[in-house]
Amino acid sequence: MTYVNLAGRTAVVTGAASGIGAAIATVFAANGARVALLARRSDRIAELAEKLKDNGGQAIAVTADVTSDESVTAAAEAIHAAFGRVDLVVNNAGVMIPDDITTASFDDWRKMLDTNVTGVLRVIRAFTPDLTADGHADLVNISSIAAHEFFKDYAVYGATKAAVTYLSKSLRAELGPKGVRVTNIEPGLVRSELRDAITGDAGAFLDSWIAEAGILAAEDLADLVAYATSRPAHVNLRHLVALPTTQL
Repeated sequence: MTYVNLAGRTAVVTGAASGIGAAIATVFAANGARVALLARRSDRIAELAEKLKDNGGQAIAVTADVTSDESVTAAAEAIHAAFGRVDLVVNNAGVMIPDDITTASFDDWRKMLDTNVTGVLRVIRAFTPDLTADGHADLVNISSIAAHEFFKDYAVYGATKAAVTYLSKSLRAELGPKGVRVTNIEPGLVRSELRDAITGDAGAFLDSWIAEAGILAAEDLADLVAYATSRPAHVNLRHLVALPTTQL
């Protein structure tokens, strides 16, 4: 599908090494946007950047860890040096570690909070001056249906995503008058590498749930992000929930 209004824009996509992030970067580049791929796995984003360029797109790979202030600052500097002002930011990097609240590791909680919440804030802080500089820009935060639905053993993950959903709502009030559209997207079950790291009973439960409810492809979410960010400047799709039709 073609999204004409993405041509000539400069986008940052976090968590771009695989899954939803890689799919978003791909559709952006295919529609004429300059794309900065941010992730910790240098080899994966370098490979994707070369693939996008081979297909006629403009892309750079920027190794970055959203849990590090210094890393995000350095990434922003590298992107500015390569592409100049950024006018489209997608906060997609995330960690999902399900566990019982009584036995879960504090380190796992910290990892989810620092990636899913503070990491989002770091990226927003780094690029807000860009987004507000010229009267039209987009900030997209990938939250989750877990932000307001109950799933056993996902209490802390859901809490981090509830924070993202609330943050998006608040930032729309702050940044909207400056021409920045803030879009919060809450996916349901989506095929990604987050599933691969979940083992044991939690993994078996997830497999059973997917078999019953179905699952979206990463490209389905990428299509939704491209659609939202390519609307005319006066149209803000501020809150989108994307589920498999059979997921209740």
